Amino acid sequence: MKVSLFITCLADVFYSNVGKHTVELLEKLGCEVDFPEQQTCCGQPAYNSGYHKETKEVAKHMIRTFEKSDYVVGPSGSCVAMLREYSHLFKDEPVWIEKADKLADKSYELTQFIVDVLKVENVNASLPACATYHKSCHMTRLLGVKDAPGKLLEQVEGLEVKPLPNSHDCCGFGGTFSVKMVPISEQMVDEKVRHVEETGAEVLIGADCGCLMNIGGRINRKGKPIKVMHIAEVLNSEVK
Repeated sequence: MKVSLFITCLADVFYSNVGKHTVELLEKLGCEVDFPEQQTCCGQPAYNSGYHKETKEVAKHMIRTFEKSDYVVGPSGSCVAMLREYSHLFKDEPVWIEKADKLADKSYELTQFIVDVLKVENVNASLPACATYHKSCHMTRLLGVKDAPGKLLEQVEGLEVKPLPNSHDCCGFGGTFSVKMVPISEQMVDEKVRHVEETGAEVLIGADCGCLMNIGGRINRKGKPIKVMHIAEVLNSEVK
């Protein structure tokens, strides 16, 4: 199965290790992975800020970039959800909406792809740790990926996953929201960190780098001894 990696901005610039683990994991599962170097930002920051005209140019570029891909897989539910949003962006442009629909139909978040397309729930990962999982808003509410991460984490040898109180609550990142509404965002992430602490977990796992950067940054500022891991790192873990 041929897969094109949609790296996303945050993974490319700040969390390159997440991209590495994503590729290694997919290859272990029998996929042939390529990386279209022409890819750019998906356009979500501009789109959410109301710059729809400018976003269309980015969207057209991304559609052309992945036009020949069999599947497009990314380590971020939020960014993949944006790829699927292109259909709404081009709702009044018949030629481009058809192309947008084709990209949407073959684009998947990593855990969604593993569980729903590859039909795999046990990736033979091992991580002896006590953890909790943060459900990101865009991934669960916009992309509709709710069960896949849990199914995969349940099968990780040695990993105990404790439920996160008020797991449906936003962490306060929200892209530009955390910049424009700093006091509110700060209160939201502080609440999220308190809930993580309540679980007694030593590891916080998430599937969106934006959320992990926000929560992880707050954990670090508060000096909490909690490790933050992207789910790709967990699923590609092996006991040495």
